[in-house]
Amino acid sequence: MAGHIQDRWYKITHLNDKAVRVKTDRHGTGLRYRARYVGPDGTEKSKSFPDGQKRVAEKWLAQIEADMTRGQYIDPRAGRLTVRQHAERWLASLTMDPGTYVSTEQRIRLHVLPHRGTRSLDSLRPIHIREWLRKLEDGGVAAAYQRVIFANLNAMLAAAVDDRLIPHNPCRSSSVKAPKPEPRRIIPWSRERVLAVRAALPERYQAVVDLAGGCGMHQGEVSGLADDDVDFVGGVIHVVRQVKLIAGRQVFALPKGGKTRTVPLPERVARALEAHMAQYPPTAVTLPWRSVDGSPATAAVLFRNAEGRPVNRVVFNHKAWRPALDKAGIPRGRENGMHALRHFYASVLLDAGESVKAVSEYLGHHDPGFTLRTYTHLMPSSEKRTRAAVNEAFDNGPEDDDGPTTAQGA
Repeated sequence: MAGHIQDRWYKITHLNDKAVRVKTDRHGTGLRYRARYVGPDGTEKSKSFPDGQKRVAEKWLAQIEADMTRGQYIDPRAGRLTVRQHAERWLASLTMDPGTYVSTEQRIRLHVLPHRGTRSLDSLRPIHIREWLRKLEDGGVAAAYQRVIFANLNAMLAAAVDDRLIPHNPCRSSSVKAPKPEPRRIIPWSRERVLAVRAALPERYQAVVDLAGGCGMHQGEVSGLADDDVDFVGGVIHVVRQVKLIAGRQVFALPKGGKTRTVPLPERVARALEAHMAQYPPTAVTLPWRSVDGSPATAAVLFRNAEGRPVNRVVFNHKAWRPALDKAGIPRGRENGMHALRHFYASVLLDAGESVKAVSEYLGHHDPGFTLRTYTHLMPSSEKRTRAAVNEAFDNGPEDDDGPTTAQGA
């Protein structure tokens, strides 16, 4: 056995060279047995058991020995950290995009710690996770956002398991179900709606619609587009940066997903950009790269506000986009944000028969499967494709020949 069991109610003394068991001053009070062992870190550890549970103490000590032999040992005291203490250590250890870090820290601070921050890690059970999810739901947190918060807590507790602080992650219990986002069927804007919003925007921002709706670019990618990213001769746009907001401050960063891409530049969009650049010449601006304290990076961006700064997403939405929706008679709401232009772009490509793989690449999605799941209802039906294909095949055939609807002679 890895250690030994101490009986704190009796001690062994020697009388006339004979071992005699004698009651201690603690006899009859407190927990009787203390299981003691030396942990992998070289320090002595112990756990106490009441009278009548010596066999339980021995079994517990045997389990400790087995766990150390298998390399699965967890210090019983490690889980005494509170959820808040572990969260602070976990957040400090993360290496991720600064913007993602700020969002993660905010979700943990606002939605996890107020409910479970004072509880010790080793006392956290599936019931506590289920009750917490219920509080989020009752508090009016959107299902999609609940799912993101849950994912953050799940990752934090998975790290606690990896660090041998707790044996199991209660978020992964079979009785705990991750929140399911409400099913949302994307209804793409019509061409008329896109043009109406374009006309309602201030002139300096109208070409934003051409890039988002004609090239599928994210709002931040449009704000970060520079003159040397546009290849008018080759007919492509190189999407290599975006403008992000981190704690309210603008920075340059890689496009969403952390990778650059190249998208086709339609002639209609190219003409709109040329006209925009002639009226609002690109001007070099400098922002920190990736984080608010990052190295300075300079780009001659195509879109700037009246002060000559890159377009701030929050200010643009408040002062330009929403008033344009109002003017065009379009209701405000999440489904009518600037992201609707990317949905329009995807719907146009899919309706034209473009492959899901190509659409996924142009949109910058991480996986064509995600693109398919998001836009599958916009794809032309197999019946429509079949009719079109057969009609095209027979369009140039002689009308008096036997056709597919004429019975053939034997």
